Amino acid sequence: MAKTVTPEAVAVTVTPPNIQAVQFKIVGNAPYMQARFSQKAMFAMMDKMAGKTGKGNKAREARDYDSEWQGAMHVSAEGWCGIPASSIRAAMISACRLVGFKMTMAKLSVFVRPEGFDKVDGQPLIRLYGEPERCDMPTRNATGVFDIRVRPMWREWYAQPVIQFDADQFKLQDVFNLLSRVGMQVGLGEGRPDSKMSSGLGYGTFTVEST
Repeated sequence: MAKTVTPEAVAVTVTPPNIQAVQFKIVGNAPYMQARFSQKAMFAMMDKMAGKTGKGNKAREARDYDSEWQGAMHVSAEGWCGIPASSIRAAMISACRLVGFKMTMAKLSVFVRPEGFDKVDGQPLIRLYGEPERCDMPTRNATGVFDIRVRPMWREWYAQPVIQFDADQFKLQDVFNLLSRVGMQVGLGEGRPDSKMSSGLGYGTFTVEST
């Protein structure tokens, strides 16, 4: 027969989550560029995989550059442009390498509260304030062939992310300092200093103002 244990007799070793939140204003001091996989390109790839199109079925369509740069933006269901919340979180986790904090612990301790969701794939977004412009840049594909990439760029921009953090792991000043390191050393978007494909173009850096 199982023994009944009273609440007073249970030794609690797991403390409740101590999640706190703080809002910051991040102000770009370099251009911010996006390169999301557009819905049009996604549908074209799906049609090809489904056997609806192929190399011998139709002539190659002319590129619509205006459609390309607009399709490379993250746009919310409400119509405003946004920064993926996951990119800010990933950047803060990456910055932990600079201060010797375990990235695996940071994954469980730092979060970004979304302000909306991408109208195409539902990705959580932080509202991006500023006016985008079309940017045409030459690049080299993986095959070595030169190509033109058309992307949206914000020369002047800011955002106001709300950072949720485990206060048992980070102090408020730690969060501010970590986000400041993201702004100076990691960056956001395409061409950032912490780019996986290169050493970056100096894009996506920012300063942090506490709000």
